[in-house]
Amino acid sequence: MDPASIHTSVLPAEVMSYLAIEPGMRVVDGTLGGGGHTRLFAAAVGPSGQVIAIDRDPAAIDRGARELAGLPVRFAQANYCDLPEVLDALAIDRVDRVLLDVGLSSDQLADDTRGFSFDSDGPLDLRFDPTEGEPAWRIVNRMRPESLADIIYEFGEERFSRRIARRIAAVREKEPIKSARDFARVVMSAIPRQHPPPRIHPATRTFQALRIAVNQELKSLRIALERIPTRLTPQGRLAVISFHSLEDRLVKEAFRNRQVWENLTASPVEAGNEEVLRNPRSRSAKLRAAQRL
Repeated sequence: MDPASIHTSVLPAEVMSYLAIEPGMRVVDGTLGGGGHTRLFAAAVGPSGQVIAIDRDPAAIDRGARELAGLPVRFAQANYCDLPEVLDALAIDRVDRVLLDVGLSSDQLADDTRGFSFDSDGPLDLRFDPTEGEPAWRIVNRMRPESLADIIYEFGEERFSRRIARRIAAVREKEPIKSARDFARVVMSAIPRQHPPPRIHPATRTFQALRIAVNQELKSLRIALERIPTRLTPQGRLAVISFHSLEDRLVKEAFRNRQVWENLTASPVEAGNEEVLRNPRSRSAKLRAAQRL
């Protein structure tokens, strides 16, 4: 059995404000994670409503089913871009509200077998669904340095991407890179020391880039933004929390389509100082919301 969730959902009050959930509604939490938003939604819809909680990570689904038992929640292990198929399987035509929290949960970071943490001795896996796709360590050990550098630069916006890729290629010639901790050390050895030291860990952008590539996160978000409007009721609302500029850009561009959306957030909503102090992960969160026309 997986341990209880240690994840703290970001921007909870802001999410509830923009989604304006009423009793009896059908609401989708497209990224269950630790279940914090789902629990709020369940309380808001009441016994006459329903929450559909989706996550790619089977551990999140198992944990949610256990910790949210007794609430009006139905669970589905799936990619949120497959929301229409999930709703078809549940015999649901349309829903009133959808939330996507496009980030990494603290539960995933804490799982030493997944490789999301720089300090993990587990394999550099980085997959949300461990049964799907190729683990990151295989990509790191087989991909041409030029292609690796492109991924690190495009998805991580890492200015030392070429140096990092060359260093990875040199190290793996002697021995394959397997663990997250070893990979973090390789990345750090390729980056010049900076004064003052950067606010984030030197390997953050490279890990982020690999995770986005392994899980095809931008592709999933792009598809979801195209498909979700077809399953929203008129005046239905979609809120998206992103943690990366490329993700936020996709959401911003989608909500500009005035034939589909009335944009409810002229600029992204960010966490206040109090929340950032309580939950540092919220520092980079950006919330956008729109209403279906």
